[in-house]
Amino acid sequence: MSLEAQIQVRVGLLEVSLEFGAAAGETIAILGPNGAGKTTLVRALAGLQPIDAGRIVLDGRVLDQRFFGVSEEIFVPPEQRSAGVVFQDVSLFPHLSALGNVAFALEASGVTKRVAERKALAHLESLAIGALADSRPSSLSGGEAQRVALARALIRQPRMLLLDEPLASLDVTTRNETRRTLRVALDSFDGVRVLVTHEISDVAALATRVLVLEDGRVTQIGSLKEVLASPASEYVQDLVANHPND
Repeated sequence: MSLEAQIQVRVGLLEVSLEFGAAAGETIAILGPNGAGKTTLVRALAGLQPIDAGRIVLDGRVLDQRFFGVSEEIFVPPEQRSAGVVFQDVSLFPHLSALGNVAFALEASGVTKRVAERKALAHLESLAIGALADSRPSSLSGGEAQRVALARALIRQPRMLLLDEPLASLDVTTRNETRRTLRVALDSFDGVRVLVTHEISDVAALATRVLVLEDGRVTQIGSLKEVLASPASEYVQDLVANHPND
């Protein structure tokens, strides 16, 4: 496995405790209701939320390690994790253009502005938004902003791509268009992909395997077909009932 995660972390009243692995080139979808701990999981993998106990290993490199009673702890900060993250709210810099937002990820690591902008434009063009390079975030549609955020996440060639409900805030038409673009981007990304969603349609279109997370615990894991064929919880049963054609 390229990603091995054993995570225990408490945020407020929610305690997330789970274990899973993912191979390079695999997209694993984290499916679950609101408040299940999906975003907490993404933040832990990205290094934005230190774990309380467990271990996170990416390509054989320990990113986070904490065990009760063991003095040796390891914590690799987010900027050193080789992880690209796309959140639902995209978090683009409002004062920078689309090109500037993507280039910033490289400039922050010491790449010259000229080289960073050239590579940023290539990434925007690969996602069919090169024409919007000079546009500010305020003038972008939701789908366009998500593509800029995706380009920013990919430009540093991470080994792990974390997508936290990137399609949740989009209308149906934009969601379908952006999903197709995202599928192409994922197919060309050879690292580990973790997609957080609460939509079966996203899992069916984008994921190789699905992990169902409820109340901070894994209740089911397998292919989407396997999960839907044998629902292990009321939550999954409701998904099957409400999405009979997915």
